[in-house]
Amino acid sequence: MEVIPAIDLRAGRCVRLYQGDYAQEEVFGVDPVAIALRWQSEGAKLLHVVDLDGAASGSPENLDSIRAIASSIDTTLEVGGGIRDMEKARLLFDAGADRLVLGTSAVEDPDLVIQMLERFGADSVVVSVDAKDGWALLRGWKQPSHMKALELMDRMVALGVGRFEYTDISRDGTMTEPNFEAVTEAVNHVSVPIIAAGGIANARHLERLAGLGVEGAIVGKALYTGAVILPEVLETLGSQL
Repeated sequence: MEVIPAIDLRAGRCVRLYQGDYAQEEVFGVDPVAIALRWQSEGAKLLHVVDLDGAASGSPENLDSIRAIASSIDTTLEVGGGIRDMEKARLLFDAGADRLVLGTSAVEDPDLVIQMLERFGADSVVVSVDAKDGWALLRGWKQPSHMKALELMDRMVALGVGRFEYTDISRDGTMTEPNFEAVTEAVNHVSVPIIAAGGIANARHLERLAGLGVEGAIVGKALYTGAVILPEVLETLGSQL
């Protein structure tokens, strides 16, 4: 299982939100490139970057930071936040992203998902299922979609989507524990890889997620606070393979 550090960008800074609430922001750094290089040096093979401003506004707003990160690292870079049309997707790929994460647009514009799959390939497109109480949320996790998370996954698989990220919003940034029940349900519901996020607080949580069969786990606050030490968990998980 991959352990994937999260770099959430807001106004060019690296921050973490509590349950996706923009009013509950904690700043962990003002140099996203330095943070990306740190996680790469500690063994990360994939970095998960989210443009929080873009997720809320519907248009990428941290392109300079994303471009700077991409030009400074060798590891794989995935980017999400504010990708609502092909033009914005091309902007992010041109900025150096290796794959893009779609959230709101997957619900509101499935034709865009089809276009991106056809243009960039299934390996370059991830759909993020951002759920609260089993329902998918949109637009920076602020707006209900009136669509169940599992229904969204069914629709996306039918379009050809080959990978999901599943975030339990009520756990994100809380460092309580992942919603193991919901993750298990998602893994058992579809036959494509699932990356889990939300609530991870320690190495035991990562080991348990690995046992559920997820492809990877996105870790944010636990890394920044030192509750999870990246080289240690990578060694532990590697020894269990």
